Amino acid sequence: MLGEILDDLLTSPSTGPCITAVRHLPARPAVCAPLPAALDPRLADTLRARGIEQLYVHQARTWELAAKGEHVVIVTPTASGKTLAYNLPVLQSLLQQPDARVLYLFPTKALAQDQLKTLARWQAAGPVFSERLRPATYDGDTPRGNRRKIREDANIILSNPDMLHVGVLPYHGRWATFFQHLRYVVVDELHTYRGIFGSNVALVLRRLARIAEHYGAHPQFICSSATIANPAELAERLIGRPCRLIDDDGSPRG
Repeated sequence: MLGEILDDLLTSPSTGPCITAVRHLPARPAVCAPLPAALDPRLADTLRARGIEQLYVHQARTWELAAKGEHVVIVTPTASGKTLAYNLPVLQSLLQQPDARVLYLFPTKALAQDQLKTLARWQAAGPVFSERLRPATYDGDTPRGNRRKIREDANIILSNPDMLHVGVLPYHGRWATFFQHLRYVVVDELHTYRGIFGSNVALVLRRLARIAEHYGAHPQFICSSATIANPAELAERLIGRPCRLIDDDGSPRG
């Protein structure tokens, strides 16, 4: 059935001339690595309960470099498990350092809401997760009556560069506790920050790092991107720091 559809697209007078290349990519199995020995047993047990006995190699590599304190950028295709790759170091830090804080940045509110749902599933994994994980979105739609409680109580803030610029950094005194304990900054969809917009985001991220350092914190950046030609260069220009590239995709392909 799929072959017939593709043949029709190639031979159709309307679509055929628009197609400039056809490539057949062979199927490949997953390339996996064992769960890290240092992974919190509660995380490991939850993964196994979900049928995850191993990590893809790019997820394991992200864990390894994050554990060494390095800034990283993960570049693998859609649906290859990038979210789990950056969530595991974050969850580990929140389980083992109750005061830790994490900032997630997405280019759109919809992506932040998707990640909030993912974190909610982790919260539902058991009492320790529901106690230690306190995620909240903080953007232009956040009711003003809720913002103080979020600043004081949430340990995972999901936002976007615009809100960070106009609603957080200018009022960093109100966020002092958050910045004092800022452990990770996750920048998702890195490839969207290009051109003038990317230049603006780079300045905002530098300001974020300076304010965190003012409060005594030196957060690690974990960036995630779709496949682009120069991901490491883009990441380093955006965050102003050396960044290790992870592009060895271990996920299976049909």
